[in-house]
Formats: sequence, C-alpha cells, structure tokens
Amino acid sequence: MTTQELTQQILKKQSFLCIGLDVDIHKIPKHLLQESDPIFAFNKAIIDATHHLCVAYKPNTAFYEAYGLKGWQALEKTINYLNENHPDIFTIADAKRGDIGNTSSMYAKAFFEDLAFDSVTVAPYMGKDSVEPFLAFKNKHTILLALTSNEGAFDFQTKQVAGVELYKQVLETSKTWAHSENLMYVVGATKADYFAEIRKIIPNNFLLVPGVGAQGGKLKDVCKYGMAANVGLLVNSSRGIIYASNTANFAEAAAQKAREMQQEMSYILKHVD
Repeated sequence: MTTQELTQQILKKQSFLCIGLDVDIHKIPKHLLQESDPIFAFNKAIIDATHHLCVAYKPNTAFYEAYGLKGWQALEKTINYLNENHPDIFTIADAKRGDIGNTSSMYAKAFFEDLAFDSVTVAPYMGKDSVEPFLAFKNKHTILLALTSNEGAFDFQTKQVAGVELYKQVLETSKTWAHSENLMYVVGATKADYFAEIRKIIPNNFLLVPGVGAQGGKLKDVCKYGMAANVGLLVNSSRGIIYASNTANFAEAAAQKAREMQQEMSYILKHVD
C-alpha cells in the first residue's frame, strides 16, 4: 500500500485509527480458550467487528513470540486473514527490529515477503546500514522509532548532542538514507508538545502515534500539532479497544470503543484548518 492509498482510505473511512492486536491470553474472554487457536479466534472477532472503523492493525510480535510456534502460527493466520479479506487495511508488524545489514535483510524478508506485512517498526540505533535493507522493498514502509511514549524515552532520545536533541538528529539523518521516502516514524502521543518541532523536519511523513488513551495522550493535541496536509497520522489504541470487555460480547464492546475514536477523528478531519 502506498501512502497515497493510505490517505485515500483515511478520507474514505474518516478515520486514522490503528488498532493494536497485543493479545495476552490471560486477558481474553475465557470461552475462547476452548478454541483450537484462542489468539487467532480473538483477533478474528476483533477484526470482524472493527475493520470498517480503522485503517490499520498493528500486532506487536512479542505477544505472539511469547507463545512459541503456536503464537507465531496465530500471527501468520491473522495477517493472512487481513490480507485476504481486508486488503484495504494497512498492516504493521510491531517488531522493533534493527541489526547489521545481513541480519536486517533477513528480518525484512520475513515480515515483507513471508508474512506480507505493509510495514515494520525498526530501531535506528545501529544506523543506516541496519535500516536501508528494510527501505529497499518497494511499496513497503519502515516505521522508525523517533520519540517514544515511555518514561525511559528521556534517557537518550531528548539528550542534546552538539546542541541538538538526539531524536531530531535521527529524523534529519534518516532523510539522507536510500529510499527514505518509505520512512514513517513512531512518535508517542504523550510527547504532543514535540510534534510541532518534528513537523518542521518531516512535514509529510506518516507518524505512528501510540499512547492515546491508556497512556494519557490526548487525540486533539496530537492532531493540533501533528496533522499534515496528507493527514499523516496513524493513531494507535490497543488495550483501550481490544480489552473493552472480557465477556461474550467483547467484540461488540471493542467496536463501540473504536467507533468513539473514529467519530472523534471524523469530527477533527471535517474541522481541520
């Protein structure tokens, strides 16, 4: 999916919602444990109930790797279900990979070719030769960690090096890499006052924004400072949607929470300056 196609879907659905499929088997409704694949059964129900309200899904791979082979198979079934039934949905492998070039090439192949995700999150700490193998894939997107929503982000990301915050140097430097047009960036919603500075450096790149809701980020603040001419935002919600209920009507409850966010997004899109 190209960024132009993604923007078209956002305008069509009046939504820039990304739903995080971070499945903890201890939190899903107990009746699903009787299924042959409880994780996939949970994901399928969530997708069926919410796909018309969002433009992206983001499975965090740690929640699948933790269950070994069965978890990885559930991830594979989930992405195959999305690609076969909802090709208009943008898919994100939240894997936070990043290693030397040969290893990164294998990671990229795994997520872009074998699993056919549209994008993958990548850590920039090892520099361009650890990221460019991901960027080389046509019409695939690399989502670079820029300024994250966790407390520890201040340990390194906002430290000044030669008078410039490190996250700004990451943004500036990444623009010089081969195929940088395929870059998106993770910017946490809890850092909303940083968005104006970030948009000075990357005015049109899409930003994946976690931290709205459960972590305290405010959607209106993110949009006020972070929205671009092409919208340029994918705002993620995980726990606040998928765990809205742990009863038999969990999917309907998730849809209601997703609908509330979509309606707020629709209002913002209709009233943007």
